[in-house]
Amino acid sequence: ADVLVEGLEALEARVEVAERAGIERSRIIVDPGIGFGKRLPHNLTLLRGLSAFHDLGCPVLLGASRKRFIGTIGGAEDAKARMPGSLAVALMAAAQGAQIIRVHDSAETAQALRLHLAMTAG
Repeated sequence: ADVLVEGLEALEARVEVAERAGIERSRIIVDPGIGFGKRLPHNLTLLRGLSAFHDLGCPVLLGASRKRFIGTIGGAEDAKARMPGSLAVALMAAAQGAQIIRVHDSAETAQALRLHLAMTAG
């Protein structure tokens, strides 16, 4: 099955439940759930298609910092050694328009994002 389509459908259903409960769509944040019971190919598919989550009309949050898949791909078994990979994922998320990026290494990520924005602005 297509993890991206399934993720979008599941989040759309949850957004609809929240709206029926009286929460405005503009106050709802969606998170594709990187790492939660997903295998490496699933995580990569979700990351590659992150911009599709904007179709839900909600801010997109990505919480991939120090996740196991970063260690697997980047060769960093220890979670604390995954900052470089976490930065790469954060920059990719920013390039796809993620409004919120949850990280462990906030100063380093903020610096990387400032540079990314400076180079891509204009």
